Amino acid sequence: MHPANKPKRITSWHVIGAQLSHFRKAARITQPALAERVGLHEDTIGSIEQGRRPLKIDLAETFDELLNTKGALAVAVAKVPEKERFPAFVQDFVEYEEDALSLLSYENQVMPGLLQTEDYAQSVFTCLFPPISEVEATERLSARLDRQRLLQRDPPPVMNFIVEEVILTRPIGGDEVLREQIRHLRRCTELPFVGLQIMPTRRTKHAGLNGPLVLLETPDHGQLAYIEGQRVSFLVEDPDEVSVLQQKYGMLRSQALTPEDSISLLDHLAGET
Repeated sequence: MHPANKPKRITSWHVIGAQLSHFRKAARITQPALAERVGLHEDTIGSIEQGRRPLKIDLAETFDELLNTKGALAVAVAKVPEKERFPAFVQDFVEYEEDALSLLSYENQVMPGLLQTEDYAQSVFTCLFPPISEVEATERLSARLDRQRLLQRDPPPVMNFIVEEVILTRPIGGDEVLREQIRHLRRCTELPFVGLQIMPTRRTKHAGLNGPLVLLETPDHGQLAYIEGQRVSFLVEDPDEVSVLQQKYGMLRSQALTPEDSISLLDHLAGET
């Protein structure tokens, strides 16, 4: 099925959101009134009820108490399948990623999530601002590590990663965390289905100044793109737009170091040469 024809997927968050809406209306409380009671913006309540934003367990417990729902929402949140723990706006991408035939990634600030070590990923989540709770950070870390099972899939997807050189010198989590991350990255280059290229900081021409992107091919050879920015992420399905991003990625590959030179740089940074 072509991505554009794929029916809208109903997730657990849509069902839980509908439950919250039903309970709220049964209690004769408006969205603004409920938002005021829990200290949130009413748009946040609306997003939860529409399934666009996941409901966190502590907030679910608060709603249960306010709406006298005897723990129904908290139980529903606790039963959400593991694969749906990702933020609602990336659900579709994660689903496509699991079955992708190929995946091409460009990152300009942090290591690609699929290649992050546990310590590095944990450190990334401590950098988020506004800060997230320890519980949410733990949930996100577990979800990210779950995604990395893609590297053990049989057959695996063909993958290529382009990362900015500055990422290899930015000590997220401290120098030792970064060193182990670089060693892990080097080990990943030994996988026959993984390609890695480093974009030198001193390049005078750069096709990716607008930020990171991911391109993937679905099992039925559909082409998709995923783009992240400041507090916004979206899936690109329009063939014309995906084509432009594929051209951009092709230029990035030509501007980056070759895989061989990239491996040499990793060896140097890891102290192997």
